[in-house]
Amino acid sequence: MKLLIRWGALAVSFWVATMVVTGIQIDGGLKTYLWVALLFGLINALLGGLIKLLTLPITFLSFGLFLVIINAAMLQLTARWSDKLTIENFWSAIFASVIISVVTSVLGKVLRTALP
Repeated sequence: MKLLIRWGALAVSFWVATMVVTGIQIDGGLKTYLWVALLFGLINALLGGLIKLLTLPITFLSFGLFLVIINAAMLQLTARWSDKLTIENFWSAIFASVIISVVTSVLGKVLRTALP
């Protein structure tokens, strides 16, 4: 159940990112947002952890700010593997990754307290 809630929260955060950031676009409806969220979650789970581990010294020296760059790179990799997600440039990916991170964590905290 928690996995489905996280997946839905990630899909909502992608929707918010497409509304706020002009350089990111998802072509389609609810199913497309769920597909992009699933693909992003899989890429982040499989490659994100390894890349974060390998770049741990840089992340430590930048006080964690390098994680934004890693998340933006994972977002661009998702856009490369999905024909429904388009990202114009790396700055759009950076802004979108910040928004996705914030919205996902806020929704996660709200849903954790609301649901038993």
